[in-house]
Amino acid sequence: MKKICAFGALAACMQSALAVDIKAGDWTLNVGGNVNAYYTFVDCDGGEVGGLALAGQALGCAGKDRRTTVGNGLLPSALVTSATSNKGGYDVKALIGIYVHAATDSAIAQNSEVDVRQAYFSFGNAALGTFKLGRDNGIFGANAILNDMTLMGAGAPVQATQRGRVALGHIGAGYAYFGQYGQITYTSPQLDHGLGVDIGIMSPVDDTPIIAGSAYSADSTPQFQAQVTMKLGDIKGWLGAKTQRLDPDAPGTPDLTLRGIEAGVLYVSGPVGILFNVQRGRGLGMLADADQGRVRTTHVFAQGTYQLSQQLKLGLSHGHSKNADDTIGTGGLKSNSNVTAGAYYALNDAITLVAEGSQTRSKAFAGPRDKMNGIALGGIIHF
Repeated sequence: MKKICAFGALAACMQSALAVDIKAGDWTLNVGGNVNAYYTFVDCDGGEVGGLALAGQALGCAGKDRRTTVGNGLLPSALVTSATSNKGGYDVKALIGIYVHAATDSAIAQNSEVDVRQAYFSFGNAALGTFKLGRDNGIFGANAILNDMTLMGAGAPVQATQRGRVALGHIGAGYAYFGQYGQITYTSPQLDHGLGVDIGIMSPVDDTPIIAGSAYSADSTPQFQAQVTMKLGDIKGWLGAKTQRLDPDAPGTPDLTLRGIEAGVLYVSGPVGILFNVQRGRGLGMLADADQGRVRTTHVFAQGTYQLSQQLKLGLSHGHSKNADDTIGTGGLKSNSNVTAGAYYALNDAITLVAEGSQTRSKAFAGPRDKMNGIALGGIIHF
């Protein structure tokens, strides 16, 4: 169970495999989480690509030629608590996840920012399926990021995000972030041939521009996300989609309906694991929803892992994110890519030590290119 969890849906696995259960009447209180930290060093070559160029000096090295941080990897440290029971024939659950980061640019400033990414309750049973209400991760993109080997490490150790938050894994260089939304979702019971369906109504969100100013905002139309999964033996496949209408903030701004589609497959047999995922859409964003406006973006992510021994897993992953449109919102960025080689050593059933080497590249529509070489050394403990 614990080996499977190491590269799967980590948050859920921590709850079921490693957390502490406390019985109180007919309720079970579950307390778990993780703490992680990584020494990262990056060296940036070139600073000519604009926009969300992850390999550029502005983001990759946080304005420097070289930079070092000791901070979180792709995961923030977390304390996750849940309460579960069976009431009137329904399995019920309430969960709150509180997340914090490690690194700042100050030795004396308070590091007290708290990110409540999850706060929801759910109910259901084997015949009905499960309904979930509250704040949680999005459906679209979840399979890619939760099965990314760098979830246990750092992936692209972008210094501008690791200081005060987290590293990026393959976000913006392989897939868009799945986000956290207020939502009402339904997960069907598992049907024949391992078929399952997830459908969600999400609280609509404004655009999240980083380069240009905000041009769109949410109105009365919610965001919709859906996914169909199928499991046949050692193979799991999925098809997903998301959409939301965003209204222009100023007259003359073109309309925007965010649309994204996704397809992926995960193969795990014995010591071998293979993952492939593709996302494509307008307004899908380089990092998050509509962060570049109406731009069409394609994300491609591939990964292979091998369990060399009971304790040591090796992996190689590659992601590429490409804009089709050269607009103000892209800041001239055509693409980001990242390749990461990693070694993940299970010291025991709680601590995993990590060593990763990576190279991130960014390319402009006009031709210039940036390159960032990085290393990440550290570990993560689950409790």
